[in-house]
Amino acid sequence: MSRKAIFTADDFGLDEAVNEAVERAHRDGILTSASLMVTAPAAADAIARARRMPGLAVGLHLVLVQGTPALPPDAIGPLLEADGAFLNSPARAGLRYFFRPGARSALAAEIRAQFEAFRRTGLPLDHVDGHTHLHIHPTIFSLLLHIGREYGMRAMRLPYERPAASWQAAQRGRLSRFAISGAFAPWAATMRARLARDGIVSNDSLFGFHDTGAMTEELVLRQLETLESGTVTEFYCHPATHRTDRLARQMPGYRNVEEFEALGSPRLRDALKRLDIKPVAFRDF
Repeated sequence: MSRKAIFTADDFGLDEAVNEAVERAHRDGILTSASLMVTAPAAADAIARARRMPGLAVGLHLVLVQGTPALPPDAIGPLLEADGAFLNSPARAGLRYFFRPGARSALAAEIRAQFEAFRRTGLPLDHVDGHTHLHIHPTIFSLLLHIGREYGMRAMRLPYERPAASWQAAQRGRLSRFAISGAFAPWAATMRARLARDGIVSNDSLFGFHDTGAMTEELVLRQLETLESGTVTEFYCHPATHRTDRLARQMPGYRNVEEFEALGSPRLRDALKRLDIKPVAFRDF
């Protein structure tokens, strides 16, 4: 059975350097999909580029942390800081969304507003995922299953990285990779079962969780060697043609340019052919 790989760029719309990398990596490289932040500063530029690239599968990158909302602050006050933005800490945001009165109804309204914003782009909705993977939060996940159905959601990223394969490729962080993936495994299994029950496609596993911002050519080459027969593996990254002030602030330490270069690497294209790995998008399932 053949192996399939989805190559996704996250944070599409955050910065024009990201958008340019997405366009070039799709036209000249192996990038098959991108996850769009509909409220981000360069979203309009990203949408214009996506409309010129029907071959690029575009999904909704739901932003409920480290960003600005689609709705006015007075409509979703329980979710926001005093400056009208979401919290910067995913952990603090997760706790707030569990315990603050009114958070669930505010989340439902904001999630629906971001789906509406995506619908207005006219782009087919390929998949849904969350910025910093906050879509795995039980409250948000349940709301997505309900609301996403109204907007034709057919696929969702499952951010589970197989620890043995992750360590085999990276050769570092063995303890943390096994501990984090092991702790998440039961909830990942629950998510997978609920998605399957609702007819929502998900990937079998992914790469990028433990090496966020460092999906370089050499690492991805080693990751490709670990793919199992008959599986769909998503590789997600954060490419940019150059480091801007915004990227330096929001992604300190990320190797955005190296990730962009990896997506255009002839060595990766050759490896995909040699290993009989087919680049796909969620819509292909």
